[in-house]
Amino acid sequence: MNDPALISYLEDFLTDRRRSLMNKVIDQRTNHITVATQDVYQLHNTSAVIRSCDVFGIQNVHVIEEKFPKRIDREIAMGAQKWVTVNRHASAKECISHLRESGYQIVATSPHNDSLHLGYFDVNKKSALFFGTERHGLSDEIMKEADCTLKIPMYGFTESLNISVSAAIILQSLAERIRKEDVSWQLNEQEKEDLKFKWLKNNLKNSNELISHFYSK
Repeated sequence: MNDPALISYLEDFLTDRRRSLMNKVIDQRTNHITVATQDVYQLHNTSAVIRSCDVFGIQNVHVIEEKFPKRIDREIAMGAQKWVTVNRHASAKECISHLRESGYQIVATSPHNDSLHLGYFDVNKKSALFFGTERHGLSDEIMKEADCTLKIPMYGFTESLNISVSAAIILQSLAERIRKEDVSWQLNEQEKEDLKFKWLKNNLKNSNELISHFYSK
């Protein structure tokens, strides 16, 4: 558990505008929905998915790196990745197990006809949305483990979308719906406090020195 006095001390190093914005964004963060990507080898796609998560208030992203380990290191250090928690997994099995233990249903995104239409998806359940590459999709392992499959309705000749586009469309739809419907989607107070401390520590210059100074007083 973080020290509220330390958090208050660190907040004093923010401008009033920055502090107000941080509190506003934390109030809109959710763990009710999370995202998992499998072997997305194009770094700009991984980065774009993480940016979409930030934009639509999704705090946690899970990255499965079976074929392309360590490829996202450089990307994680930039931009929106400072605000979104990236959880890395060496295998799909490990990722699915972790998410099930955390109370999530496994939702595979797939354009196939037997998949559930996005507009009919039940937002009341905690859901982990799995995305694969446009060319290969998700592995058979994930498709077999999925509790349901989800698709974006499409009406043209093109049968699939780039992962970053698919993620943005689905997250925008679900983020809006959980806020309109009677869903307990917000972080609890302890989660908010923990996240605020993490953001302060990661984004304040010389944060470790500031923390050492606080405890030396």
